[in-house]
Amino acid sequence: MAYSDFLVDRVRQRLHNAGHVVEKKMMGGLIFMVNDKMCVGVDIDKKTNSDRLMVRVGKLPYEDLLNTKGSRKMDFTGTVMRGFLFIDPEGFDTEEDLDFWIEKALDFNQML
Repeated sequence: MAYSDFLVDRVRQRLHNAGHVVEKKMMGGLIFMVNDKMCVGVDIDKKTNSDRLMVRVGKLPYEDLLNTKGSRKMDFTGTVMRGFLFIDPEGFDTEEDLDFWIEKALDFNQML
């Protein structure tokens, strides 16, 4: 399995009232498209074999959010993708932390 069903369910619950949500398998994980725009994803970090989130937060809050627990630059292809962050488990293990990241992703999604 390329991603955690448990983490997918946690994300899915938070997106049920977010608008038109479509789940797409891509990039080795599961991406949640909200209103036809990439919003948040779930996969497994192949280096650590740990769950991780991908959140699309945009370029404006990007630098500040890099200093948040568990976050790091998204370098999926070897090139940093500004506006996208990987979140390691220590950044989303609690319900409050996962809520924080989903909120950030949805805030940016609504601006698009």
